[in-house]
Amino acid sequence: MDKVVASAAEAVADVPEGASLAVGGFGLSGVPDVLIRALHGRGVGGLSVVSNNCGALDSGLAVLLAAGRITRVTGSYIGANKEFARQYLAGELEVELIPQGTLAERLRAGGAGIPAFYTPAGVGTQVAEGGLPWRYDGSGGVALASPAKEVREFDGVEYVLERGIRTDFALVRAAKGDRHGNLVFNKSARNFNPLAAMAGRVTIAEVEELVEPGALDPDAVHLPGIFVQRVVALTPGQAADKRIEKRTVSG
Repeated sequence: MDKVVASAAEAVADVPEGASLAVGGFGLSGVPDVLIRALHGRGVGGLSVVSNNCGALDSGLAVLLAAGRITRVTGSYIGANKEFARQYLAGELEVELIPQGTLAERLRAGGAGIPAFYTPAGVGTQVAEGGLPWRYDGSGGVALASPAKEVREFDGVEYVLERGIRTDFALVRAAKGDRHGNLVFNKSARNFNPLAAMAGRVTIAEVEELVEPGALDPDAVHLPGIFVQRVVALTPGQAADKRIEKRTVSG
């Protein structure tokens, strides 16, 4: 039951070339930076990533993206990541953009063993009808477009069929975790982390504070340890390293 491994490098040592990854985080909040950098250090590439966004500044998934290790992204937001946009438009990266709530439910459904579900989000748009550019040809044309999805009517309302998501591995970050893999997240850092953890067949969690079994109030646990296979305890310096994407002041 003790799922703690000695280091981040050891935790990601069996992630192979071409693996699929669900990665928690939103912007710079709740991003498993230590695990991502350990994966970068391994040198594996051809990765298919499922995450809300693909990193910001020079942290998170942006580290793997800049190194050319990612070939496909399923997410909801490109944002201010200029390298992400450049690779996408240049045809170097395949990108499936989907509504944010749909992404969250596809991860949750996959982790819950639900193969597909119907949602009204995207009905009447290219999300359902197909034709969204997944990959450009580098010259402004579309090399690969999204396929049409099944649309069905329930009680007079149309819904589009979306598939649940399962990945080979998941990388997440939690504020607290015990040796059994039970996790607690801090405020907005909870974001996509529990959902990504559910979707991974092998889920690796970096935790800012490692506690012994029984130290966490069962009612306070956000993600039960059944979804987590490996736990990495961060050093105080790693736990405190939290960047701010945009600093604002009020006058």
